Amino acid sequence: MTSRAWPDLSALELMVSISEHGSLGAGARAVQMAQPNASRVVARLERDIGVPLLQRSPRGSTLTPRGAVIVDWARTVLTAAEDMLVGVDALRHEGSATLTVAASMTIAEYLLPAWLAEFRGRQPETQVALDVVNSAHVIEGVRAGTHRVGFIESSEPPRDLHHAQVGTDHLVVVVPPSHPWAGRKEPLTAQDLGDAALVLREHGSGTRTALESTLSAALGPGHDQATALSLSSNAAVSTAVRAGGGPGVLSHYAVAGSVERGDLCQVSVSGLDLTRRLHALWNGPRRLDGSAGQLVNLARRAPRPPPA
Repeated sequence: MTSRAWPDLSALELMVSISEHGSLGAGARAVQMAQPNASRVVARLERDIGVPLLQRSPRGSTLTPRGAVIVDWARTVLTAAEDMLVGVDALRHEGSATLTVAASMTIAEYLLPAWLAEFRGRQPETQVALDVVNSAHVIEGVRAGTHRVGFIESSEPPRDLHHAQVGTDHLVVVVPPSHPWAGRKEPLTAQDLGDAALVLREHGSGTRTALESTLSAALGPGHDQATALSLSSNAAVSTAVRAGGGPGVLSHYAVAGSVERGDLCQVSVSGLDLTRRLHALWNGPRRLDGSAGQLVNLARRAPRPPPA
């Protein structure tokens, strides 16, 4: 048995956060640690293991190549520790339990079923009560304690809730084959999209919020997007676009099948980053344990399915 001390799990958690957020400062904020304290934690870990973990410069601190390797190993250690905590929590509670979950539309339709199937295999005694609502209502439910954990399609989760990234998504512009954009040779610009009356999801949906935020950043905060139709589901938007209601913007998961069949045409866009991050949200203690913690861990580790 090695005589070296075990690494501090909170230090490993900080290193993983630095990797996910791109810098020491951002990683420290994500785990709610003051940056001076985070610097000391990393320095102590470097001394303990004898490996330089960060490249420090006036512009910030990022992982060294060796640090990146350590982070990969750290993920495995943290996953094992989290699984142990989930098991301990299950031993503390006898009988069946119910996990309340809220998820926004795209996640609920295309990602959550696989996560829940694996979760069911690991915790067959736990019942899951799922509400499918838009991102704004997910946030409200988690804040109010109605839902133990929520999943939203937003790159900017609310700061008053704990969160973890569970994947990425890409928004795409689609039109019917008869639309003038279907045969367009040049990509759309931000201004082209901003000037068009679009078929969109309702206010409060992660899809609409992400699009409006991206267009406002490109065209200015005073931009007011014209809307041909505002609908409450991905299927309704897709149907309205096919019927000639106007160009639509949806997750690539939601339209891939229609594009492949030729019912819709995807139109390329330049000068806009339509990628968004998908997040799990929860309230209360920063470390999420129990069945909720296991579901979030499964979501973070799950392979990303191809678009439907």
